[in-house]
Amino acid sequence: MSLDFTELSGATATAPDPTGLHRVLAPRGVLPQAADVLDASAAIGPDEVRVDVERLNLDAASFRQLREAHRTAAGSTDVEALRAAVLDIVEARGKMQNPVTGSGGMLIGTVAEVGRSSPLGLEVGQRIATLVSLTLTPLRITDGLHRWDGRGEQVPASGHAILFGRSIAAPLPDDLPEELSLAVLDVCGAPALVRRVLGQSPGGCLVVIGGGGKSGSLSLAAGRDLADRRIGVVPTQEEADRLARTGLADEVVVADARNPVALRDAVTAAGGPGDVTVVCVDVPGCEHGAVLSTAEGGTVIFFSMATDFAAAALGAEGLAADITMLIGNGFVPGHAQLALDLVRAEPDLRTLIEAR
Repeated sequence: MSLDFTELSGATATAPDPTGLHRVLAPRGVLPQAADVLDASAAIGPDEVRVDVERLNLDAASFRQLREAHRTAAGSTDVEALRAAVLDIVEARGKMQNPVTGSGGMLIGTVAEVGRSSPLGLEVGQRIATLVSLTLTPLRITDGLHRWDGRGEQVPASGHAILFGRSIAAPLPDDLPEELSLAVLDVCGAPALVRRVLGQSPGGCLVVIGGGGKSGSLSLAAGRDLADRRIGVVPTQEEADRLARTGLADEVVVADARNPVALRDAVTAAGGPGDVTVVCVDVPGCEHGAVLSTAEGGTVIFFSMATDFAAAALGAEGLAADITMLIGNGFVPGHAQLALDLVRAEPDLRTLIEAR
């Protein structure tokens, strides 16, 4: 089944819908992110852009799940099976959306063709990072992912992807390595949202659960001049030592975020609870600990695709927690520039992200 720009999904317009509705093959009538199957054919409509893919960045929750699902009996990763799993998802769905986690990632590539009515301001030959999820990006992979060693989230790849009229993309900066730029831009919504929330009521305590990761360390950096106290929570002493050396947090604590009471006690002992708590971990089961680690009247930002949002809402209700809970949707105006500027301004932050 292929795309026909004269027969849009329930529409009578003569041009593709800017939301990408015309690319949905099944089920009809839903938007691309909710679709089971997208049309990833290379022909573009007037407001679309085709990108030659160079590298995918799988989101942390998806990569962890896929890697764990393809462990050998000896505990190593079956790289061939891992590659095949990603290829099968993209082939079957026309996009990269992990059926277990529901999440995807993003990509970098070179603009190959721009529709005459595209509002994105992109030019052929421009190297860009897509700032929209792979869960809604039509994608075709043509190289079998043979260059990917399966050890990390970044996946060298060849193929093409399609951007819609309402997609988002950013030119890759010339002063930073592309691997670093991709890692930062993949999570750039986190520090931007943290700054927005903290800016509404500066001061207080910022708690970042998963503070040693990409989104977590960027969130701590974003709160440097807005929070009176910053607490980073990490799962191991090794990560704690690494984060402590950066000075991004006033206190670094080691705790299992899946143990609600232990997490609450560790955060409280470090000077919490948090007025703003950010969840950046890539494992499920951290919702209730985040609620318990947040002060009455405070805010929890869930910036993790491993979050069970029903568990978060019902858990907060059951604990009679008077808190605001926000879903980090990955987009805040100016988020890409903010994240890149934080990395440029904070050498220790850059070193931490590059090491990961």
